[in-house]
Amino acid sequence: MQITTTFRHMEPSEALKSYAEEKLERVKKYIDEPIVVQVFLTVEKIRHMAEVTITAKGITIKAAEETNDMYASIDAVSDKIERQLRRFKERIKAHKPASDLRERQVQKSIVEAHSIEETREPVVIKTKSFSMKPMSVEEAVMQMELLHKDFLVYTEASTENINVVYRRKDGNYGLIAPEQHQ
Repeated sequence: MQITTTFRHMEPSEALKSYAEEKLERVKKYIDEPIVVQVFLTVEKIRHMAEVTITAKGITIKAAEETNDMYASIDAVSDKIERQLRRFKERIKAHKPASDLRERQVQKSIVEAHSIEETREPVVIKTKSFSMKPMSVEEAVMQMELLHKDFLVYTEASTENINVVYRRKDGNYGLIAPEQHQ
């Protein structure tokens, strides 16, 4: 497990770094190696925030907690991550993903809002590439929930088509899938 700790607006502390690493070692029982963990510890006035992003084989999980004590924030965020992973592991026991399907590399771009309203060409202000592992609709919804996102682009395991699952305003989920031509 590879853990990177970043301190923001505070002095780096080996004690806090070791404490966070010790607390996050518990996630190993829920997910397969390799595991990449990013920990961000931030102090803003009296707010002590701990934010964790875990990337492992096929999943990404994010969580953040804030208290008035950094050790309590680390405890709270590690407990939150562990709950999410436990729930995720229980849900995926029902379905096994097809292992013979390949991951796809995709790229997303963010376009500057004011450039759309004007007549000139939109300006791409951010581009991000990531791999998409084939998964079922249910797995895509779980992944979207774990990432706290409103939509997720993924490769459908059964068809290898790129689909989009999204959260509707009524709290349910929607699915955008290409038409199947015969």
